Amino acid sequence: MQETTKLRQTLTLFQVVFLGLAWMTPMIYFSVYGIAYETSHGMLTQAYITAFVAIFFTAYSYGVMSKAHPTSGSAYVYAKKAIHPYVGFLVGWALLLDYLFSPIIACLMFGIYIHAQFPAVPPSVCIIALNIILAVVNIKGINFSAHISKIFVLIQIVFIAVFCTVLVIQLWDSSGPMPSVLQTDVPLPVILTGASIICFSFLGFDSVTTMAEETINAKKNIPRAIMIIILVAIALYMGPSVLTQMAFPGMTFTDVDSAGFELVKLVGGTALSSVFITVLIMAIFTQGLSSTTTVSRLLYVMGRESILPKRIFSYVHPKYKTPALNIILVSAVSLLALVISLDMAVKFVNFGALTGFIFVNLSVIAEKYIREKRRSFNGTLMYLVFPLVGAAFIGWLLSLLDSNALTIGMIWVGLGVVYYAYRSHRLRAGADRPEAAPSGLVSMQSRNARPQREAEAALSVNKYP
Repeated sequence: MQETTKLRQTLTLFQVVFLGLAWMTPMIYFSVYGIAYETSHGMLTQAYITAFVAIFFTAYSYGVMSKAHPTSGSAYVYAKKAIHPYVGFLVGWALLLDYLFSPIIACLMFGIYIHAQFPAVPPSVCIIALNIILAVVNIKGINFSAHISKIFVLIQIVFIAVFCTVLVIQLWDSSGPMPSVLQTDVPLPVILTGASIICFSFLGFDSVTTMAEETINAKKNIPRAIMIIILVAIALYMGPSVLTQMAFPGMTFTDVDSAGFELVKLVGGTALSSVFITVLIMAIFTQGLSSTTTVSRLLYVMGRESILPKRIFSYVHPKYKTPALNIILVSAVSLLALVISLDMAVKFVNFGALTGFIFVNLSVIAEKYIREKRRSFNGTLMYLVFPLVGAAFIGWLLSLLDSNALTIGMIWVGLGVVYYAYRSHRLRAGADRPEAAPSGLVSMQSRNARPQREAEAALSVNKYP
C-alpha cells in the first residue's frame, strides 16, 4: 500500500481559523466556569487577561516556527530541525498524547451529554456512533470538515453573543452602582492560580500547524491564523467574563462541574439553558472533528519520514486526498472512550500539549538566536526573551500537574525511547542504507559515519519541505 498522492493545498486562511477555533471550542468558557471561578475567587477577568498574556508568547513562538518550517509536523518538525532529530522524535511522541486523546475526550463528553438529555440512549452507543461519523467526515476531505466546523463555530459565537446581550440588558435595567471588575487588591497568587486553570482554554491554536501542507500559502497564513485564533478566543472569553463578574460578583453554585449550566439558566432561564445544551453538543462534535484531523496529519508526517511504519501512516487516499488509514486508526483508538475516564484522558492531553509548547519555545531560541545569530536588540527580544518567557510559564504550568499526570507522561516518554531504540536497531539490522531509515534516525546515526553517508543522510533529512 504505497503512497500514491500528497495532501492537497485547498484551505484558506479563514478555513484554518475555524478549524483551530473548533479544536479550541469557544463554549469551553462555560465548561470550565465553575472551577475557574472558584480558583480565581471570582476574578475571572484578571485571570483571563493573565492567561492570555502568558500564552501569547508561546503562540508567537509557534508563529515564528510555522513560518520557518511550513510543514504539517507541528512541534515534532520544529524541534527536529531546530534542536536535534532525537529531541524532535520525543517531542512528537509526547505530542501524540495531546492529539490522540483529544478525540477521546470529545467522545466521552458527547456520550455524557447525549445520555443526560436522552437517558434511554447508552453512552457507549453515542461514543461508537460519533467515532463512525468523525471518521467518515474526515475521510471525505478537510474542506468538508472545515465547512462543518465553520457552521458550528459560528453557532457557538452567536450563542455567546446572545448570552452577553441578555446580560447587558439586565445590567442596563438594574439600579445601583456597577461593581468594579478590575480590582487592584486581589492577591497575585490567586490570579496566577486562576490563570493556570484558564490557560487550558487556549489549547488548540497549535493544532492548525498540522494542516500547513493543506493550507494555501502556509508560510504566511498559518502564523496569521494562530494570532487570529487566540485574539478571537480572548474576545469570546473576556466578553462574558466581564459581564458575569459585573452582574454576579458573589455567585455561588450548587455543583462546580455544572456551574456553567447554572449560570446560563440564571441569565436566560429555561429557554436559553435548553439551547445551551444543544450548542454545547455541537461544540463537542466539532472539537472531535478538528482533533481527529490534527492527529491524523501528525501521524502522516511521522509515517512519511519512517519514524512510524511508512507503509501505513504515510498513505493518502487517492480520491479524497486525506490520510484515510490514519483517520480509521484514530477512530479505533478513540474507542478507548468506552473504558477510560475523562480525568485520565485530560491528564494525557495536558502533559502532551505542555511538553510540546515548551520545546517550540526552545526551538525558536535554538534556530533563530543560536544558529542564525539573530542577536540584535530586536532579535534578542523576539528570539530569546519572548520564547524564554513562554517556556518558563509553560514549565510552571507543567509543574502544577498532579503526580499521576507527570508519572503517566514520563512512562509514555519512556516507551517512546524504547520504541526509538527498537526501530533504530531493526532498520540497522535490516539494511545498511540511509534511505531505509527514518530521516531523524539517519541524522543521528550518520554523525560518526563516512562523509558520503553523511551527505546521503542530509539529503534524507531534507527530503521533505
